[in-house]
Amino acid sequence: MANMVADPCRKPDRQRPRDAARPLTVSIGLAVPALILTAILLTAAVSSLVWWQTAEAISQQLASTINEQIVAAVRKEVSAIVDEARAAHTAIRTLFLQNVLDTREADKREFVFLSQLQSQATISWAAFGWPDGSFFAAHKLGDRRLEMMEISLTDHPGQRRVDEYEVIPGDIEFEHRRFEPTGFHVSDQAWFKTELAAEEPQWFKVLDHPIGERPSIAYAGPIDVYQERQGVLAIIIEYARLSHFLSQLQVGRTGTAFIFDGSGELVAAPDKDADEVHAARGQEGLLPLAQMALARAGEDGRKQAWRRRLKLESAAYEVALTPLPFPGWSLATVIPEAEFLGPVEATLRRLIIGLAAGALLAAALSAVLARSVIAAPLTRVVGEIRHVENFALDQVRRHPSRLAEIASLSAAIAEMAAGLSAFRKFIPADLVRSLLRQGVEAKPGGSIQELTVMFIDIAGFTGLSERMGDRVVPLLSKYLDVTSEVIVANSGTIDKFIGDAVMAFWGAPTPQRDHALLCCRAALACRNALESSGLTDDLGQPLQIRIGINSGRMLVGNIGSELRLNYTVIGDAVNVASRLESANKHYKTQILIGAETNRLVDGVMITREIDRIAVYGKTEGLAVYELIGSVEEADGAHARLAWITQYEEGLLKYRERNFSSAIRCFEAVLCDRPHDRPAALILDRCRRLEESGADETWQPVLALQSK
Repeated sequence: MANMVADPCRKPDRQRPRDAARPLTVSIGLAVPALILTAILLTAAVSSLVWWQTAEAISQQLASTINEQIVAAVRKEVSAIVDEARAAHTAIRTLFLQNVLDTREADKREFVFLSQLQSQATISWAAFGWPDGSFFAAHKLGDRRLEMMEISLTDHPGQRRVDEYEVIPGDIEFEHRRFEPTGFHVSDQAWFKTELAAEEPQWFKVLDHPIGERPSIAYAGPIDVYQERQGVLAIIIEYARLSHFLSQLQVGRTGTAFIFDGSGELVAAPDKDADEVHAARGQEGLLPLAQMALARAGEDGRKQAWRRRLKLESAAYEVALTPLPFPGWSLATVIPEAEFLGPVEATLRRLIIGLAAGALLAAALSAVLARSVIAAPLTRVVGEIRHVENFALDQVRRHPSRLAEIASLSAAIAEMAAGLSAFRKFIPADLVRSLLRQGVEAKPGGSIQELTVMFIDIAGFTGLSERMGDRVVPLLSKYLDVTSEVIVANSGTIDKFIGDAVMAFWGAPTPQRDHALLCCRAALACRNALESSGLTDDLGQPLQIRIGINSGRMLVGNIGSELRLNYTVIGDAVNVASRLESANKHYKTQILIGAETNRLVDGVMITREIDRIAVYGKTEGLAVYELIGSVEEADGAHARLAWITQYEEGLLKYRERNFSSAIRCFEAVLCDRPHDRPAALILDRCRRLEESGADETWQPVLALQSK
């Protein structure tokens, strides 16, 4: 209602003309609702006029958003499949290439292939074909079973040996073995024939398998060891895996997605039951729309994103084609428009009604809400940001708010502070600086370097652990503490703990010119530290250790796959060090070193040549030396050097077939050292050879028959 205000200084003028203008005033309580109501009415009118355009645009936008999400998920899955196949191929190829695994070593080969299937979720097969036509493969049977098969042209020709396993938590369990006739020949497979003469691995389309026809792709490549072609390794992914993955994607409520190859053939359609046991059915009502889009798009749809609105039986659909990160593959998504137009229309009607009702309260509550819901919480959040800025992370608090954005912002700041605190606990600053200085990147790779490697284990640990049971854990922990401290103190890199065994190496990642000397000093220090620690076994006897050391060229770096890496060393020199550690059992010694290590520490360490042996797995003889002590720390070194000289003179006579002179030398050593096991062993050899004689083929090399 308008109010008329009179001037108190004058009398009312009852004769005022009617046409005199009077100001029209409206209370704010009416003005704000009126403005809100007017805006609502205008909004409703405009919304009605542009409804169909808006609905169509929203439909297309929602379809585009869903399509982008589906494309991103499928791209990620296809990339993961490609990367896992290449990583598995690289990991197995590396083991063959470095001679860690021989293609004919059945037990190791089965273990490596099965472990790859277990660790790589998308891999269906790991197969290997030999040039003679023999074939071996590990095959996944869904997610709960595995099978290992072999087709040999010499053993059981025309038969396929199959071992089945059940996957149990953390392990696999053998079930049974069977033999069945087969007509599968790996020499007929394109991936095998091509790669047997190729130099680099590549992708193949595969249909035939020993179990029948299973559409698949295979990443196959040749395996060469010492420049000799061993065969072809193939990592195979069945299309059924992709069909199962597509069934887990939600393309709207009733939409779906398909994968096609470069020739337009269907690779995968959604099927939740598809796996390596159950073939994909490929039955989908919207498949004709996807095929129609593929035909209309032509070559453009395979090279770049393509999108159209298509109709099938009077219903409209949004259909999109997108290239995938695999040569020639495309993803087709089909989404009915009805999924969006109906909900959008209802949403807009509810919005108009809500605006009309909410406008009546908006004016009264806007000021109060703006202050209590927006301004005050933002002020508190700014205070928490100041705490983070000052790195006072323990003072950061989370502030709830009715506004999702402010609540999310406060939660994000609190989580950021907690994450920084946790990061500070898990990754110490000094460790980070050390990694940065060394420049070690978290990706597979390595280089051949001259290093020294050491293996340590407890003598008689198997029997000790059986006698002590779980009581061995504290003893083992103390032993590992002592040896680890000594290794670190002598600049060594601890590679791993294998039960009671400790593997360490010198010369990497930080280069060390005296790596062999540092390793030998660490070995002597470990022996002394354990003697001083007072550690005893369950029988009260001092804990005894055996140490093997070897120097040489070996591969060092991040060994493994893209998913899991281990900074370690591998190679023949590493294997020899492990065998030297085991050789201590035969000679009843504590520390044995290789010839190259002995050369590098000559003049600094006291050593004696023990024998020439052929370690388990090798035929050529290797000179083996016992590490006795350090020259600079040895008291009475000349007295000890005398018996060492006597021993090595006997060793020379033994190799010259002068067994009678050798016997006298070793007997002299035993007079000074009655319990010297190496002298007693070779003395016994000399006596037997003196009695029986040595033929022309005799070599002064001892072949060890165990690891």
